[in-house]
Amino acid sequence: MRRPITAFALAGLCVLATAAGAETASTGLAPFKVVAVDGSDAIPEPLTDKPGNAAAGAKVVVNRRQGNCLGCHQVSSLSTESFHGEIGPSLDGVAERWDAAHLRMIVVNPKHVFTEATVMPAFYRIEGLHRVRPEFQGKPILTAQQVEDVVAYLTTLK
Repeated sequence: MRRPITAFALAGLCVLATAAGAETASTGLAPFKVVAVDGSDAIPEPLTDKPGNAAAGAKVVVNRRQGNCLGCHQVSSLSTESFHGEIGPSLDGVAERWDAAHLRMIVVNPKHVFTEATVMPAFYRIEGLHRVRPEFQGKPILTAQQVEDVVAYLTTLK
């Protein structure tokens, strides 16, 4: 029997996710440009010079201390992993619904695509956040390369 995830538990998952792979404030975030594409914000250019690696992205998606995407979403191709969430929509077919530019924006800061009310955390943002533990302040949840790896993986989910 699955128990519903409370807002408190969800916040805990998001805090746990901030621990690994974060860039330091001294190095800062890779610059990127947000543009409107088909009526919503997108980041058309990759955050890194190195292309994303879908296999590495899948590892970030399942890692509970990095992306932890399965904390909220279901992914059929990752059915061997435990504890798929039911809060967010299934990621099956996400590449048919969103292009890479929009997927990148959703991972970087989903509030630009959805609304301020979304519970999905911004994985590549360090400003304007609330209730961030002191040791994680000034650090994004994912590095720029991890964002690109996750986008590469998500684009395989057709």
